Amino acid sequence: MQIRRFCISLFFATAAATAAESKLRVGAAKVDFTPPPGPAQLGKYDHERLYVRAIVLENGTTRAALISLEGSQNEWAATAKLVAAELNCSLANIIMSSTHTHSGATSGGAANPNAPPSQPVLEAVRQAKAKLQPAKAGFGTGALYLNVNRDAIAPDTRKWTQYSNQDASSDKTVSVLTFEKPTGEPIAVYVNYAMHPINGYVSGVFSGDFPGAMSRYVEKAFGDDVIVAFTQGTSGDQNPLYLRPSNNMMANRAGNKITGFEGNREASEGPLRMPNNNAKNVDAKVLDEMFRFIESEGQILGEEVIRVMTWTKKTASDVRIEGVQTVVSCPGRKRTNGDAYDPNTREGIAGTYVDTPPVKLQIGVLGIGTVALASIDGEVYSQIGLRVKNDAPLKNTVFVTSANGRGPGYIPDDASYGHQTFQVLNTNLKPGCAETTIVDTIQDLETQYLNGNGSRSPRTGD
Repeated sequence: MQIRRFCISLFFATAAATAAESKLRVGAAKVDFTPPPGPAQLGKYDHERLYVRAIVLENGTTRAALISLEGSQNEWAATAKLVAAELNCSLANIIMSSTHTHSGATSGGAANPNAPPSQPVLEAVRQAKAKLQPAKAGFGTGALYLNVNRDAIAPDTRKWTQYSNQDASSDKTVSVLTFEKPTGEPIAVYVNYAMHPINGYVSGVFSGDFPGAMSRYVEKAFGDDVIVAFTQGTSGDQNPLYLRPSNNMMANRAGNKITGFEGNREASEGPLRMPNNNAKNVDAKVLDEMFRFIESEGQILGEEVIRVMTWTKKTASDVRIEGVQTVVSCPGRKRTNGDAYDPNTREGIAGTYVDTPPVKLQIGVLGIGTVALASIDGEVYSQIGLRVKNDAPLKNTVFVTSANGRGPGYIPDDASYGHQTFQVLNTNLKPGCAETTIVDTIQDLETQYLNGNGSRSPRTGD
């Protein structure tokens, strides 16, 4: 297991500037897009609301947008074009990512590239743009032990399954990019951590899960004068370490017995994934226990974010903002046996495949000073993310996944292709390509940024 310990890194500027001469301006906003509640919704926890959060940056030369959505962004292509037009910036300067909550909702429209753009996203960007103000930027990292690798051999069946594997790869890093006023009060915070928000999966209720709880916890700590946007790190093989409250919720809906122990997740989750499952609404007491635990996870992550913010003392007000994106391809495949949802064939068996056309991966790097926000439109395994961070030209590299579209889904590292887990069995990527291609491409894009070959996209007057 590789651990990146707490450190604070100097946010170098491209030129010296005092607060009064600040070129960097930042605005941030959030828009509530929570659907009408169902009959089982409790309505008393912050994470039961779903938000789009937007951070808009400009430095006198160009603009950029960092957008976080508590749900699934199905219309990235159409929405990103309108965001770029609104800000008069390059598409490469936009990172629109999903928190990947499994109890959220889409931002509107169907999962196709021609769906109408998301109005909540555009509204959040417009509000953030209207709030642009002089700012400084700082970067720091911490560590949190809430996540765990979930590719494991089940102790009872001796087959691969979704289970806690504390001996396997896991990135514990909490990355925090803070934007603050010249006087030091925070304007916006961009957080990255690798853990699947699956507490409320198949619960029948809406929740932003731990990312939503964390964002509201930190926002309220500063009197709601700050916007806190969460992004997923390389969480393709990362679950919460503690799943008992979530497992109890599933058992309750499936009609299985709840004990004081953690319980077998797949025994309850498997039937609930299938159509016509006769699931009942979760009992209010069981739901409340799960929701309180989500709040607890959010508070713990939030406290680590605040700790990093507190000790991020080196900031800069004159920073470069440049993005570059590219599309790469890897050989494709399609599974011909089994069902990705059926507990009888989902995992623990050998997969059979046929060749398909190459699978495209959209990869980007948005440079903000000496911080590189790498992005990809898939769910990347942790070992790939650790390689990216270790090999990247910029020390302050953050890997934002589930970003800028709905790409190929799970992206395992080469060594994990021997795991008969549902992520590996059902990936459309053949082994032997994605890991090296992603690592090499991000290195190349960061080098382009360092060499000044990114997309500045000078803006004109509004």
